[in-house]
Amino acid sequence: MNTISPKQQAIIIAIISSICTILAGILVFLFEIGNLYATFVFVGLVVFLVVYLLVYYSLNNFIFNKLKPIYKTIQSIHFSEEQLRADLEERDRDLVKEVQDDVLKWAKRKTHEIAQLKQLEKYRREFLGDVSHELKTPIFNIQGYITTLIDGGIHDDTINMKYLERAEKSVNRLITIVDDLESISRLESGELKLEQQKFNIVKLVEDVFEEYEMLARERKIKLAFANKTDKPVFVFADKQKIYEVLSNLVVNSIKYGNKGGTTKVDFLDMEDNILVEIADNGIGIAEKDLPRIFERFFRTDKSRSREMGGSGLGLSIVKHIIEAHNQTVNVRSKLNQGSAFNFTLSKV
Repeated sequence: MNTISPKQQAIIIAIISSICTILAGILVFLFEIGNLYATFVFVGLVVFLVVYLLVYYSLNNFIFNKLKPIYKTIQSIHFSEEQLRADLEERDRDLVKEVQDDVLKWAKRKTHEIAQLKQLEKYRREFLGDVSHELKTPIFNIQGYITTLIDGGIHDDTINMKYLERAEKSVNRLITIVDDLESISRLESGELKLEQQKFNIVKLVEDVFEEYEMLARERKIKLAFANKTDKPVFVFADKQKIYEVLSNLVVNSIKYGNKGGTTKVDFLDMEDNILVEIADNGIGIAEKDLPRIFERFFRTDKSRSREMGGSGLGLSIVKHIIEAHNQTVNVRSKLNQGSAFNFTLSKV
């Protein structure tokens, strides 16, 4: 249905007004209203009523037809004409201003959505680049070792077992990367459900220390509690996931600690929560890198990080697990002075 233009509406209203005036005159003549004042009043009332109704209907219909596509666009829903007309007629405010405000809000919302989409697209490109780079190194290593063995190295007792062991190490790194990617994907999608329970966080830290005692000894790092207590500290969380968090943080502390250094774990009572802190006196993190430390694959020292192994996803997993508990994780660090990672858990 085509909308009548303002010019056409004005012509129609003028014609109808003229006809109404003529009809009013005819009525005066037929009823022989002799009083001139009464005649003007009668004609004026008739013309006013007719013109008012015509102008109101025409303008309302014109505005409605113009605003309908705008509202259908900015509201992103399908209005029926009756619903939209009723909605517009109920407003006592300036209709043009109301539409202007709604359009501005819609424009701001769309601008924000576009900015988010651009950021997500940038993040997706960086993520794909990081994944391909992380996977490429062990794959090329495996390819090189196997090619050497196929070309005759398998019969050389001085290198065959060495290359097979190196290939196995690269395969294990690939498995670690894939497992960590799967864990992050499940955490982000909400597919991984937490199995929260009451447990002693002090005992869990002791279990982590025991598991990585050999690694710490090789790196000459001392594992200890900042304030040893015989009393248990009970928290309510997913025990297995918190074990994974502690393992990641303790292993990082060992790998990036200075030989002869110390990794200390401390607990702080914060009324409803317990704050767990893993601190060391290792190489530390530059201030410029701190905002990105929990990003996937972000490494402050790429060459050294790859020598240490790991997937580059550990801290990202830590952040996702803690946030899945509706808690927070933070880091304090200074270059060459050490780092301190802390997170909170609900206290029992």
